[in-house]
Amino acid sequence: MNRKNLTIQLLALSTLFFSCKNNGLENDASGTFEATETVISAEAAGKIMAFDIDEGDLLTAGQTIGYIDSTQLYLTKLQLQQNQKAILSGRPDTKVQLEALQKELDNALSDKQRIENLVKGNVASQKQLDDANTRIAILQSKMAATKSSLTTTTSTINEQSNTVAIQLASVEDQLRKCRIVNPVNGTVLTKYANAFEVTAPGKPLYKIADLTEMYLRAYITADQFGKAKIGDMVKVSIDAAEGTTKEYEGVIEWISNKSEFTPKTIQTKDERANLVYAVKIKVKNDGLIKIGMYGEVKF
Repeated sequence: MNRKNLTIQLLALSTLFFSCKNNGLENDASGTFEATETVISAEAAGKIMAFDIDEGDLLTAGQTIGYIDSTQLYLTKLQLQQNQKAILSGRPDTKVQLEALQKELDNALSDKQRIENLVKGNVASQKQLDDANTRIAILQSKMAATKSSLTTTTSTINEQSNTVAIQLASVEDQLRKCRIVNPVNGTVLTKYANAFEVTAPGKPLYKIADLTEMYLRAYITADQFGKAKIGDMVKVSIDAAEGTTKEYEGVIEWISNKSEFTPKTIQTKDERANLVYAVKIKVKNDGLIKIGMYGEVKF
């Protein structure tokens, strides 16, 4: 075989190699891993009396990790409780006050019955019977007025007590917010505050993320955009020890519907001019995947 034919064959093989390589990478994408990060902020103002976490700690949802000074709120709560007791102590005993009038009315009804019998025997006059009926009517009116007055007084006192109860509920809510309770499962990424520092509502305390599931934010071309679907299973690989790679199963969770220029960290300068679409691929993390780590995906 002469040198000319050898050169032609080598060129053909080279072209075939790169053609196959490009075809193999046609559906590939790359990007960096990220996690859903949550910044937890203070909900109350005051000195942080305890804050027992460190960066890297694993926290569970509902775990109490510290508290903010709540002395003044607690004293306010005690004061409101005493005010409520004082208000309720003025509530009248309706049963006792009406019981005396009821006995008087019962006696008047008994007298009327006796007078009616006497009138029938011509022993008592009609005027005496009329007086008995008038007495009964007056007692009935008095009893109705007293009942109405007692009901109004009791209702007013109950409303005053309910107002204090609402104030107590507000203070209780503020006291609950003085406890620093972790809301989600995850790993502490950054700690922004320490015990004995003064904080305020909205001031960040720490940042947490669930690292058991990571997301690879990769970028695909317009051709790949038409093929990729949410829920598709893909292969994700990362660099491992001694120059090897490790592969994971991934699921496409999100695909952007807007194109953008390729980020600088992903492609070369020339390729950054191409329009691509961002995708997020969820991957179960075995502890090797870190935030910001580079990864590749095969569709």
